[in-house]
Amino acid sequence: MTVNSRLLRILQRDAINFFVTNRLPRRSLSRLVGWFSRIEQPLVRDASIGLWRYFSDLDLSDAASAEFRSMHDCFTRRLKPGARPIDAAPNILVSPCDAIVGAHGRICATELYQIKGRRYSLTELLCDQNLVEAHRDGCYVTLRLTSAMYHRFHAPHDCRVERVGYIAGDAWNVNPAALRRVDKLYCKNERAVLHARLTTADVVSLVPVGAILVSGIRLNFIDLQRLKHDGGKAASCNVEFRKGDELGWFEHGSTIIVFAPGRFSLCDNVENGAVIRVGQPLLRMP
Repeated sequence: MTVNSRLLRILQRDAINFFVTNRLPRRSLSRLVGWFSRIEQPLVRDASIGLWRYFSDLDLSDAASAEFRSMHDCFTRRLKPGARPIDAAPNILVSPCDAIVGAHGRICATELYQIKGRRYSLTELLCDQNLVEAHRDGCYVTLRLTSAMYHRFHAPHDCRVERVGYIAGDAWNVNPAALRRVDKLYCKNERAVLHARLTTADVVSLVPVGAILVSGIRLNFIDLQRLKHDGGKAASCNVEFRKGDELGWFEHGSTIIVFAPGRFSLCDNVENGAVIRVGQPLLRMP
């Protein structure tokens, strides 16, 4: 097979992937899959999880339980104690989730990349001018969770979550096929904004972004659905977490974007396409 024919096949597969996951009614499909994934009938559950394992690299060997009530129960599984060792170095912020590293680096004033060639702004993503200024010229890492990955996310460092915002939006897929085609995709999708303060007084933000197929974001310490029903208002809170404590979970694969001040730097293992796990080094304090 020639290089040109291989490239053509890749482009065709990419286009089909985009059509199937984005040109169908995204919200309706997400509601349908959300309903179906919660069916606790054993035959439906086992067939669903079996198909999921067949078409993905789903690994349940580190799950806290081998028994699941439904496919949704499997999606949102917890892990065995110690399955994700947390880097204890005090100057290291760890990855909040299992993920594939996407766009990352320095924020140019308030602009950054969702993928090479496609920019978006902090203003459009965060919808909070104070937070925009806190991360001006800062650094960021985009972390994409695939459907087969562990779906819970954790505190990257000892911190106090001071404010949580909810922003309603669409349910575009967040895979590379969509990121190459949809401008400002993260600014279009449903998302939450977690404003956290470290013990050093530095502000770090986590932005979980929802996606097609369920599209649910849940937090352990605040009712995000209430914020959603209140029209997307932000809520003040004062909740302390230790590094590695669970913050919440996705009900399907999605993305978390981590923001930190400009004096922070990326750890050496943070490279485009690299697989990273909860507790591994992500950002370094000076």
